[in-house]
Amino acid sequence: MSRPVSRRNVLAALTYVVIALCCSCSKDRPEPLSIEITGEMAGSEGFANALFQSLDAELSPGTVKRVDNGAVFDAIVEDLDRATSSINISMYIWETGEASRRITAAIVTKAKAGVACRLSIDALGSSKFQDQVAPVLLAAGCEVRMFRPIAADSVTTRNHRKLVIIDGAIAITGGFGIRDDWMGDGVTGWRDTNVRFTGPAVRDAQQAFAESWQESGGALLPATDFPRAAAGGGSRLALVTSTASPHLTRAERLVQLLIAASQKRLWITMAYYAPSKGIRAMLASKAKSGVDVRLLVPDEHNDSKVALKAQRLLYDELAAAGVKVWEYQPSMIHAKTFVVDDHLSAVGSINLDPLSLNRLDEDALVIDDPAFTEQLAAVFLTDSAKAVQVVPRPGSLANAR
Repeated sequence: MSRPVSRRNVLAALTYVVIALCCSCSKDRPEPLSIEITGEMAGSEGFANALFQSLDAELSPGTVKRVDNGAVFDAIVEDLDRATSSINISMYIWETGEASRRITAAIVTKAKAGVACRLSIDALGSSKFQDQVAPVLLAAGCEVRMFRPIAADSVTTRNHRKLVIIDGAIAITGGFGIRDDWMGDGVTGWRDTNVRFTGPAVRDAQQAFAESWQESGGALLPATDFPRAAAGGGSRLALVTSTASPHLTRAERLVQLLIAASQKRLWITMAYYAPSKGIRAMLASKAKSGVDVRLLVPDEHNDSKVALKAQRLLYDELAAAGVKVWEYQPSMIHAKTFVVDDHLSAVGSINLDPLSLNRLDEDALVIDDPAFTEQLAAVFLTDSAKAVQVVPRPGSLANAR
């Protein structure tokens, strides 16, 4: 579907891509550290122990449901309609269009009914939000704050998280933005994976929102925004958040931990693939040890041709290690998901590129649930059936055809 693209939005996109690739290719950029994990990590309890020690994150009971592609907007609107006390949203991309109209209308209705509505919107990713979307929200009584107005010292340290939190009890995260690209079924419209979840992990999502809210000048959230979740739910969940670090971010830690945990299967769907040497070495090592390592990435529909080129430069390295690679054909695949063995998975905003792993505020929901993991594995196979497997030619750069 087509949409008008402003010069400023083009500039924002180009700034993101060029800086990410410059960071990735720079010989002077210090490489993030790699985690040397020795000890027992087998099974759910072994991983839970490692997750707590590495990231201070604890798996807790909850429910989780996929809300992929355009279904994420239906889920958001349904939850907004049921809100009774608070609506807190942190978003990187929010642009005018049908998706924005639906969500804005639902927020306005609740704000006028007395529900506290707060929005923290990234100033780079949503460069026209303040002029085009915010006025109607402000008129209804919402609080709107732009995260880090664009300046030379903050252009690479953006809030890339996607969080919608309702009443402190329900949260939605994933790879989506509030833009019409995400409407559709992943064949028409961008292909993305998102999750709606409940349980104590929502409290961590609310805390992540509070961080950016305070930095943007917002007041402390009331205690009522942090209700204690009722016990129950068939999944064990942990929300992991990350922010910039000169050494090792929590995003890099989490990705390395997920790779280290894999013993049989590691299937990754990734919008932008240009990871650190540490991650690349770990993927190669796992594949060479017999783990079924697969990577599903965009094809020519990639919204950045420069990112596509950087991704393809790594195909020979992946093939040499035995990693199987597919390029998704119908549309831009924007998901960021991990399937690890039979019980573990992760869905969130973390890309395997230098900005996401080193500079951006990110989040991912870690899920310990065999049923959900098998469901996500089935989605990976369905998407792979719509993809072309990369077969590198000997002695040349890999290409997808």
